[in-house]
Amino acid sequence: QVHLVESGGGLVQAGGSLTLSCTASGTIDRLVAMGWYRQVPGKERELVAMFTRGGSINYADSVKGRFTISRDYAKNPVYLQMRNLKPEDTAVYYCNARSETNVDYWGQGTQVTVSS
Repeated sequence: QVHLVESGGGLVQAGGSLTLSCTASGTIDRLVAMGWYRQVPGKERELVAMFTRGGSINYADSVKGRFTISRDYAKNPVYLQMRNLKPEDTAVYYCNARSETNVDYWGQGTQVTVSS
């Protein structure tokens, strides 16, 4: 079992920055991918940035050049540095981790609100 805890959300003005962090605990040595999704009411959860199973990084087109995903040497925590935030980035951001058997784990979510 894996437990994910996010932190770092909040309210920021457009053009500002926030950094989210996600700390995993439990059977983390079985994790092969880890990253961030976001969701707004009435829409599906969408990928923001992810360290993939193969070790590469995927970004949503809407955040390329503004968001950076990173992690410590031990691969935990995982961070999402968000710069030049836009009102359309407003969402609940969820940390996601996937095991080698393709089981998905989710954090409780952290709200990011960008005011115009």
